Amino acid sequence: MNPTHPPAPHATPRRGTGVHESGKGESGTGKPARDRRLGSVTEAELIQRFKNGDHRVARSLYDMHVDRVFRICYRFAGEYDLAQDFTQETFVRAFTKIHTFRGEAAFGTWLSTVATSVSLNGLRKVKRLRTRETTLDDQLQADAPRTRLEPDVRADLHRAIDSLPDGYRAVFILHDVEGYTHAEIGQMLGIQTGTSKSQLFRARARLREQLAVHAGEWAS
Repeated sequence: MNPTHPPAPHATPRRGTGVHESGKGESGTGKPARDRRLGSVTEAELIQRFKNGDHRVARSLYDMHVDRVFRICYRFAGEYDLAQDFTQETFVRAFTKIHTFRGEAAFGTWLSTVATSVSLNGLRKVKRLRTRETTLDDQLQADAPRTRLEPDVRADLHRAIDSLPDGYRAVFILHDVEGYTHAEIGQMLGIQTGTSKSQLFRARARLREQLAVHAGEWAS
């Protein structure tokens, strides 16, 4: 198997099911996971075998972590197909750069860092593309009345999260959605614990403001 072309996610949320269930899961606890395919072989042994050139174990490492990686990507992307793209890119990058993994943090935490970086960078590119594509539509619809027929709280929340600055959004998703501690987030994002806390505080405040605006629109 080519380690830079992992298989498609096998246990991702189905279309229409909304956001996948939260929580870091077993592989996010920092404890080595046991490989379901190779019996008693530990995750650390699989990683070392991959570094030594045994790329057959890539599938086992992928299977261990694909659900959580997809979940993180989905939190950022908000779209099934885009989250799949980010998930694939995360594993491509992770397997390519696995020699940089030193074991100072759990492998799952390291993968989450890669997934966060891939998602943020990918969203910047997508936003630039979509901005260009929608300019004409916005001009054509400028004079059309905009009436929302019914509230969509989930869509409003996704838009509010998407409007956060990258740092705020990353900390909010990793802490409030995925359950990482501020110490873990600081290690993942290369920031101080205090910075993580302050960014979370500001992210929550902005979200409250955004959702209050939407609530006011419905009340008026």
